[in-house]
Amino acid sequence: MAGKTLTRADLADAVVRKVGLPRNESQDLVELILNEISGTLSTGESVKLSSFGSFGIRDKGQRVGRNPKTGKEVPITPRRVLVFRPSNVMKERINAGVKRKGASAPPTEQAGSEANGERRPRKAVDKPATKGTGGKANAKTAAARQA
Repeated sequence: MAGKTLTRADLADAVVRKVGLPRNESQDLVELILNEISGTLSTGESVKLSSFGSFGIRDKGQRVGRNPKTGKEVPITPRRVLVFRPSNVMKERINAGVKRKGASAPPTEQAGSEANGERRPRKAVDKPATKGTGGKANAKTAAARQA
């Protein structure tokens, strides 16, 4: 991902610039909004923000998982997880940003399958046999590369 992460301080600064509230009041306002959202979610209710999306809580039941290292079965306890579903307006804004970034890039000359998003296999590159040998060629390594 590119770019900077938006923080509470950034939100408070935006309120100061756009609304004109003093800095301490804008910080309190941001905290109040975030506390209201998290408090509502903690009770199990959903939060819907027009043109942004909706937050909700999903109950996940107990299930059996596996330790990938040992393969041993491990019970995963039931829990509640936060889910976010972006609105169609938000999806359009995000996709419009991707289209704009793609439009500003210089066009590349692609032929055949690359134009359809498929990749061609990489060409083999001959590397010198002296890599990592302090300048002395290893005959076995050089012979193996040629084979």
